[in-house]
Amino acid sequence: MSAPTGGSLADRVSKPNPSAEPFQPKSGTSWADEVASPADEEPPSIDSLKIGQDTDSPAIPQTDGAAGENGGSSLHEPDYQVEIKLADMQADPNNPLYSAKSFEELGLHENILKGVMSMNFRNPSKVQEKTLPLLLMNPPSNLIGQSQSGTGKTAAFVLNILARLDLSTEQLQKTPQALVLAPSRELARQIVDVVQVMGKFVPGLVVEAGVPQDAAQRTRKIEASVVVGTPGTVMDLIRKRNMDARGMKILVLDEADNMLDQQGLGDQCIRVKGMLPKNIQIVLFSATFPDQVVKYATAFAPNANQMTLRHEDLTVEGIKQIYLDCANDQAKYDALVRFYGLLTIGSSIIFVKTRETAQNIERRMTAEGHKVASLTGGYEGTQRDAIIDSFRTGNAKVLITTNVLARGIDVQSVSMVVNYDVPDKFLGRGQYVADPQTYLHRIGRTGRFGRVGVAVTFISTREDWEKLMEIQKYFGTEMTQVATDDWDVLEETVTKIIKSSRAGTNFKGANMSRAS
Repeated sequence: MSAPTGGSLADRVSKPNPSAEPFQPKSGTSWADEVASPADEEPPSIDSLKIGQDTDSPAIPQTDGAAGENGGSSLHEPDYQVEIKLADMQADPNNPLYSAKSFEELGLHENILKGVMSMNFRNPSKVQEKTLPLLLMNPPSNLIGQSQSGTGKTAAFVLNILARLDLSTEQLQKTPQALVLAPSRELARQIVDVVQVMGKFVPGLVVEAGVPQDAAQRTRKIEASVVVGTPGTVMDLIRKRNMDARGMKILVLDEADNMLDQQGLGDQCIRVKGMLPKNIQIVLFSATFPDQVVKYATAFAPNANQMTLRHEDLTVEGIKQIYLDCANDQAKYDALVRFYGLLTIGSSIIFVKTRETAQNIERRMTAEGHKVASLTGGYEGTQRDAIIDSFRTGNAKVLITTNVLARGIDVQSVSMVVNYDVPDKFLGRGQYVADPQTYLHRIGRTGRFGRVGVAVTFISTREDWEKLMEIQKYFGTEMTQVATDDWDVLEETVTKIIKSSRAGTNFKGANMSRAS
């Protein structure tokens, strides 16, 4: 039976079609990789979307990051307000849901508490205070949570998963009971790390990643109590009976807004949900929930409790933002090469618009004796894993990438982000406009959790300058122009900021709260 073609995504939430063909990105491209927009494709901007419309525009993964021992960052508690909306209006007013001020109050098993303490989480974050009692109460209830990176959302849904697993027999240890869906393999692998670290004292815990594999491994059976994967791969695993979904208790969507708002990923998530037990607990977490996605989310997770942060908490304060006005493309490249010494003080990420640009820069810089690596959606999964792992361990210090990693990586040592191309989005008819959200998530790869970082943007045309000024206006922030012939001042300024960051010094305003 073929997949239905009519109706909006929201309409199809309650009518999954497990037999539908899996979504395949056009021309073999990765959905998360920003490529040059063909002239005959005019995807709408995210801001112009209406309920019921679908889009092929790329989604961008995000993550809280793995534990420190796996190359990620520790929890940072910014100053923000958490609002809770209870879906059950008939709840007993004399027995309100409480805020947990300690993990011990939650009634977690001692083996789970050991894992929490091993990650240096002494007390629940504000988000965890509010969400964990909601997640852990019985009977289980659905939750829609809007939460920034560094607020503990990953730990929150992982704790709920660990608390609900039944690992009393060897068979149950191999039976999938919890499923986490993420929009990219990088994010899925990081969540696997978090589950393994937090659950390392839980006897019988088995965690597997359901991400695209090499041909030889595609027929493997998934025998794990917790599965973390990408929607298309998980859907295929269930349909091909390589994963038994009948014992599933919990479904988590991380970066739910990106997944539910994308034509292919949204359909896949809906189909996966349709293959799971009807009484499953559904948990949706995301940095933001735009209005057009809220209706999808509430249909996907009916009668859900809702947790939100104030929108004003999304800011880019705390990262030193500078820009260089270059005469042309060659001047941009020359400036980048001169930056190499600064890029290697810590770790750095260079964001470009297309795969071709990433490959060209890598080729030229390597030929000139500089040690750099590039990662785009064009690489095979195992290659991507090896490159990311090398970057995490510090073996590779400079990573050139497209938006495939704008939200998908959390490495504490990243002290500089370079926007080689100003982030923009394609509106159609040859028109590109500034993309503040992508800028926010790109520069959020540095200055993680209160550390100081530097974001450098290169411009070489009037259009670039106009887009950058629009981004500056959007966030109400200030970007400092540095002349390309003033390298001594530039190097002194950037070096001071980076070295103070590595020493653990926080500048005023450095404890920034961001969507990424």
